[in-house]
Parts: sequence; C-alpha cells; structure tokens
Amino acid sequence: MDQVVAVSKVREKLKAAAKLLAEHPCAGLIQEADADLGCFIHKGIDFKEVVDAIDDSIFIADSKGNTLYVNPAYETNTGISAAEIIGRNVSDIVKEGKLFTGGATLDVIAERKKVFRLSTVYKASPPQVGYAVGVPIFDEGGSLAQVVVTSRPIRTLKALVEDFEVFLSEFEAIRAGMPVRIHERHDDDALPPRKLIGSARYLAEICPIIERAAQTDATVLITGESGVGKEVVADEIYMRSRRKGRPYVKVNCASIPASLLESELFGYEKGAFSGASARGKKGLFELANGGTLLLDEIGEMPTDMQAKLLRALQDKAILRIGGTRPIRLDLRFIASTNSDLQRSIEERAFRKDLFYRLSVIPIHLPPLRENMDCLEPLCAHFLESARQKYSRRISLSPKQLGLLRLYDWPGNTRELENVIEYLVVCSSGTGEVADDIIKGILNVSRENSSAPGAPGLYDLGKAVGGFEKGLIEKVLGISPNLRSAARLLNVNASTISRKIRQYDIKYPNAR
Repeated sequence: MDQVVAVSKVREKLKAAAKLLAEHPCAGLIQEADADLGCFIHKGIDFKEVVDAIDDSIFIADSKGNTLYVNPAYETNTGISAAEIIGRNVSDIVKEGKLFTGGATLDVIAERKKVFRLSTVYKASPPQVGYAVGVPIFDEGGSLAQVVVTSRPIRTLKALVEDFEVFLSEFEAIRAGMPVRIHERHDDDALPPRKLIGSARYLAEICPIIERAAQTDATVLITGESGVGKEVVADEIYMRSRRKGRPYVKVNCASIPASLLESELFGYEKGAFSGASARGKKGLFELANGGTLLLDEIGEMPTDMQAKLLRALQDKAILRIGGTRPIRLDLRFIASTNSDLQRSIEERAFRKDLFYRLSVIPIHLPPLRENMDCLEPLCAHFLESARQKYSRRISLSPKQLGLLRLYDWPGNTRELENVIEYLVVCSSGTGEVADDIIKGILNVSRENSSAPGAPGLYDLGKAVGGFEKGLIEKVLGISPNLRSAARLLNVNASTISRKIRQYDIKYPNAR
C-alpha cells in the first residue's frame, strides 16, 4: 500500500511539472509524457530517480540535437548547470566553444549508431577531457527519437590505462585543438585560413626562406618562443610544397603521455600488448605517408623515443610495436620547438645526432618584442578578424599603439591576438576603446605609458634600469640562491643584494 501511495505522489508531481513545462517557451522541445507515466515508472521503479543518482554524467538530446535533460552528476562533473544548456542545440554550444567541444551527440545523429568520443569541457578549471559514449534511441517506426550520452572525466593516468583501447581509437578521430590533427582533404580548405602577417621587412626576410624550403623535401626545424607563429610557418611550407593536397598530420609531442607516444607514432600489431585493439592500429607515420608530418614541441620528446625517431628518419622506415615487417615511408618531416635545443643537448636531454638530422633547414622566428615593426600590421589583421567574428569594429589610436609597444609580450603574437579580441568584445560599441582598459589588461603603469614622442618615453636611464631589474628577477627565479644567481650574471653576490634593495625586488632569500 505504501508503494502505491509513493507512486501516486510521484505521478502527481510529474503531472504538475509537465504543466509548468507546457507553459515554458521551450515547450516545443519537450515531448508529452505518456498518460500513465510508464516512461518514468515501471513496476514501482522511478527511472528518473535512478538516473539522477548515477555518478556518471547523463546527457539527453532530441533527434535534432536540442538538449532535453542532464542529470545532477553532469552538473557536478562539468561545472555546467542545466540552465545553461537545456533547450540549446548541441551544434551551437560546440561552435561557441565556451562550455564544451567534441562529445558524441552530433556524431550519433549523423551516423545513427553507438559512438565513442572525447569531449573537452572548458567550463571546468582547468579544462578537462573526458570520454563520452553516445547511444541512439529509435521509435517504433525506426526514426531517431533521442540521443543518450554518458560520460566521465579523465582525471588520472590509471583511468587512461583502464580504458586504453578506447583512448587509442579516439586518437584516430581527433581534430583541431587536440594533440593530433589530421588534414586529409585535397583542397585549399584543408587548413584554417591563416597567413603570414608582418612588416614588409619581416616578410621580405622570412618568405624567401619558406619558399626555398617548400620546394624540397628536406627536413625543416622551426624554432622560436611559444606564440610566435611556428605552426603558421609550417602550414605555409606545406601549402607551397608539391605535397600540398596529400595528408598533413600534426602531432604535439608534449601533449601525448610518454607511455602512449610510441604506439601513436608507429602503431601496433594486434595482440602487441595488453589492452591493444584486436585489429591492430596504424600509427601517425603511416597515416601521413606520402604527405607531411609536423612534430610540434619536439624538444619535449622522451630520449628513448628520440632514438627511435632518429632511426625512422635515417632508414625512412618504421616497425609497428610487435611487428617484424618494416613499413617504408615517403614523408616530409617538419619539426618545431620553443625549447633551447643546444642547451638541452648540453644537459643530455636531447640527442645531438637527432638535432643535426632535423636541422637541415633551420628557421628561427624572433619574439614579438624584438620585432615590434610587425605590431601594427598584426593589430590591423586581428582587429579585422575580430570584426568579422563579433560584428564589431574598433580602431586603435597612435597613442594606444604606443601603449602596446611598451608591453613585453611574453606570449608573443598569440597573446596579442587574445588581447585584441578582448578589446573588441569589451568595447562600448562606440568604435573606440579607453586607454585605461589597455593599461589595465597589460598592467602598464601611468608613469611609463606615454605616447611615442612624449617626454620620458626614450629615457635611457629608465630603460636600462627596467631591463636590469627584469633580468635580475628572471635569473633569481631560476637560481636556488644569490650566489648561484651572481655566477650566472657574472657579478658579486653583494651586487645582486644591493640591486634587490635598489629595485625593491621581492626575493625572500636575499642576504
């Protein structure tokens, strides 16, 4: 009798909820419940209560991708509230890129079958990657009615090992924004529409090198700080080469766990190790065969893998893990790094023979602070891109460009692009941006934020002092004590101690 009463109460609550939903603006997205509420309760089991108690994230969408329901665990695991996504279309959420990207819903709708996918949640801090399993639900007529996606975040390497086969299979489908990007289309749309931007002097220096490199199959090593545009240069070499239109695979060596890197690059035979796919798997070298392979952040590659990469470069062949038959390669290699490889060689973290094998055509890209004549054309380009993206137009005055020139730009061109986008988004709509906003985001003090040509901007004493303070702070940051910092700077420890007091440098171990 108690069970009947409980079911009756649930039934009444659901009816009341259905009435409220019918009056909601998004009521068109919600199907009417069955009259006897059998879709929620069967033989005394309240399925919604069960789903709400599950630890895994549950996401339900209709056949068009409109979000119908998420369980409490989804909100807890992702940090995304139901109010942020209920009634919204998954394609719009993914395109926006602020809550999550990837996932399984859209692929289930397109393929009408169960799929495994990776999903990146940007609402979480830091952004987290998780597995998503999408399942189609069909009605009696065989039409797709709903999509149910279960997911869970990857928090530990142990979780990766437990789901090793799923993880490996996902790498074959990973696209832009993940450690591996595979461009297979044979047209000009295979790559994002980016191009080299800079001053006439800079382009006159870099373009001939790129053109000469593109006409050969020689290995190219692109070096430079993070954000200077190494990938843009690699793309230019590919687009101008005779291999344009063939596979172009990009691998971020720093983003793939060392334990997985060999199997990702070289592939494996079936049964090669515990958890391996029963079908075996092609590696990224094979997927890129006939085309171009970009090894980004090559300086982060483990030393044991460096030896195997060197052998592949020399022999133009690889062996899959567990394989005995060499696979011949016809590849153009491009490598890039923000590391100081010469220093890594001295510290025995990078092989000297591999460095010489990679550095057939070296291309070094200077940081933005050493290439300030490129700042104005870059600003113009990013302003135009942001205008097209947000339908907002702003302009920067000569004084504001002068403020941007005062900044050191440790993140280089990528940081400049982000700053310009921020200014466009946060502008008042008048087409102008306040000086104080620029000063605030760049932390430029009023004291040294004069426009070009204003008194004090070219004060040699202040400039030398600022450089000296910055250099001392950087060396102190990488040194265990004052004596070690003094040796690096080639001065006495007492001099360092005096400079710390002079520039009011925060250093707890000063003595």
